[in-house]
Amino acid sequence: MKKIYFLIPIIIVLLVLLYLLLGAKGKNAEGEFTTTEVTKGNISIIVTATGTLDAVTTVLVGSQVSGIISALYADFNDQVKKGQILAQLDPTFLQAQVAQSEADLEKTKASVDKAQKDYERSLSLFEKKMISEADKEAASTSLDLAKADEKSSRATLDRAKTNLNYATIYSPIDGVVISRDVDVGQTVAASMSAPTLFTIANNLSQMQVDASIDEADIGNIKDGQVASFTVDAYPDSTFQGTVKQVRLSPVIVQNVVTYDVIISVSNPNMLLKPGMTANVTVTVDHRENVLKVPSSALRFKPTMISTKPANTPGRPSRQNNPGSASSDSSGHRQLDMNSGGHNSKTIWILTTNGKVQPVPVQTGISDGGSTQIISDNIKEGDKVIIGQKNLQSSSNNQQQVNPFMPGRH
Repeated sequence: MKKIYFLIPIIIVLLVLLYLLLGAKGKNAEGEFTTTEVTKGNISIIVTATGTLDAVTTVLVGSQVSGIISALYADFNDQVKKGQILAQLDPTFLQAQVAQSEADLEKTKASVDKAQKDYERSLSLFEKKMISEADKEAASTSLDLAKADEKSSRATLDRAKTNLNYATIYSPIDGVVISRDVDVGQTVAASMSAPTLFTIANNLSQMQVDASIDEADIGNIKDGQVASFTVDAYPDSTFQGTVKQVRLSPVIVQNVVTYDVIISVSNPNMLLKPGMTANVTVTVDHRENVLKVPSSALRFKPTMISTKPANTPGRPSRQNNPGSASSDSSGHRQLDMNSGGHNSKTIWILTTNGKVQPVPVQTGISDGGSTQIISDNIKEGDKVIIGQKNLQSSSNNQQQVNPFMPGRH
């Protein structure tokens, strides 16, 4: 009985040493790798760009005639209605043209009356055989020419009256004046093109962002997608919009191809103003409360494993087909487990007993930093390996247990 009491402390010491030895092995295996836990969360695929805010409809109001600005009836930020007078050109010269055209018309009318009487007289004489047929035809031609001159004079008068009406500048739409480019006394010269006097935005409560999307991302942009953006004027505010149109015309600047994407924006509080620069984010795809791992876990391949892959309850065994092996530049052997389908990948996990195990998974969307996992053979909280530490020392110290190298005899 005394011998049994004597052996109990020895047995306890041996059990403690065994526990410490096995624990140290697990810790050494775990210490070789950098791990992170599988988590649940949201993943969004986004496209970023910059753009400019503009009114949906912007009209440049110009002048079709030349003259001096004699009066202005609208200014910056004024609300105007369609048909409202905005400005008046000095009409003196245009009124003189109208008067001259009216006089020319009266002159041609008198010529028509005279030609008409001459033709009637010639016709009477021709019937009495007192003049030749040629004289009669000459009188008829003179009458036709006089009537043509009258039509020309009437058209000239109409043009002069129209130009006089153009001296009064009207608003073509309902809206707000966002720019006034002339002052009273300024001379407006309308030659090859109409000079701009005012810029009127139709409705600033509904605006749009003209964003430039790179050709590498334009394939992901579709009508109806949700977009958000910020402006420098309100750095703490995020505004929402919707993709309205993807324009087909390319914009090429220094061999860089971009496409204009129009984003419809509501502006009920009138905070947004034309010309603001918008930093746009278009949400291409979004998934909520999904399993995800760092994308680096999908690229990781262990070069040296101190323990053999072990099966974990609930996961398929891979002992019969651990994957093909290849060598890297340092002479270490690597596993190639990513031989599945397009979305078939392999991640490496560290089990609770410190073993390294490859797990095939199916992946979903990725935002670059994280990737969705749609397989059910891993769960939230699993430790996934994203890196390997002390690669060289691990190789020197663990060669005798490397499962991919031939054993020593």
